Amino acid sequence: MVASAPINRMKRLLPNLLASGDDDGVIKLWDPRKPDAVRRYTHHFDFISDFMWLQDKKQLVATSGDGTLSVMDVRAKKMEPVAQSEDQEDELLSILPIKGGQKVVVGTQLGILSIFNRKSGWGDCVDRIPGHPQSIDALCAIPSHYPNAHSTILTGSSDGLLRAVQLLPTKLLGVVVDHGDFPIERIAVDMNGEGRWVGSAGHEEVLKLTDLKEVFEDEDEDEDDGEDEDEDEDKDSEAEPGEKYAEVHADANREDGSGGDQEGMTKPTTRIDGDDDEQDKEDAEAPSRDEDDPEEEPRKRKRKKERDPLNAIKRKKGKNELEAEPAFFADL
Repeated sequence: MVASAPINRMKRLLPNLLASGDDDGVIKLWDPRKPDAVRRYTHHFDFISDFMWLQDKKQLVATSGDGTLSVMDVRAKKMEPVAQSEDQEDELLSILPIKGGQKVVVGTQLGILSIFNRKSGWGDCVDRIPGHPQSIDALCAIPSHYPNAHSTILTGSSDGLLRAVQLLPTKLLGVVVDHGDFPIERIAVDMNGEGRWVGSAGHEEVLKLTDLKEVFEDEDEDEDDGEDEDEDEDKDSEAEPGEKYAEVHADANREDGSGGDQEGMTKPTTRIDGDDDEQDKEDAEAPSRDEDDPEEEPRKRKRKKERDPLNAIKRKKGKNELEAEPAFFADL
């Protein structure tokens, strides 16, 4: 196997089929059993940045620094792409399927995630998601057993941060690992993408392994803990009257028990049932008397206002008014 230009990306497609993309934009298909490439595509004029394999269609999707992506059918006899996008006016650096393969996300040089819909074709993206301060050089899916795995991805940026991002709706879940000032070139999850560890490699020549369980499951536990605390607070607030009632009776029982042990202390603290009844009656009558007192005053005032309408009322005499006895009008 001899390549004319430095190889920038390689991907295994089938057991006996490999794909390579070099810095000149040439894509070649290789059979390990043969010394030369079996296919050669030259429709790109800049470096090949990433590959994506569509198993259902047996198609290879490639992104390039020339701002376009192309789709090649490895079963076709013609060495031409079956589809190629329009110029996105930005370098396309990484590609990853989401939503069960229905949509494709592409990372760009300007830090924008471009979304392509396979049903709408490969001509142009259907959505653009900004947010990354620098270029998105690598993309990776998370294991399928995590929540929202079909729309959550890991992004490796040239600012050295590996982020967890949820798409549609868009939400930054957090930073997974920090490589410092060194750009992140590649991301992969062990056990063919279904493992526990994610490996990230950057320009510092160090491979960092991060436990995804601590990243995603800790967030779920924090949410559960917050809900449990709220439930406990609600229970405590509901149980406060009963607890206070129990504490009062517990104190009374302790006082009664101590009174039985010390006879000298029983007289000032112990009450007789009769006294308790009388005291309760006095306590019940006291508020009733207090309540009756303010009610008597308005009743007296009402009685004062009730007067005989036939009685003469003292008032100022008007110019045309005469004072007469009621009997004067009886004969009229």
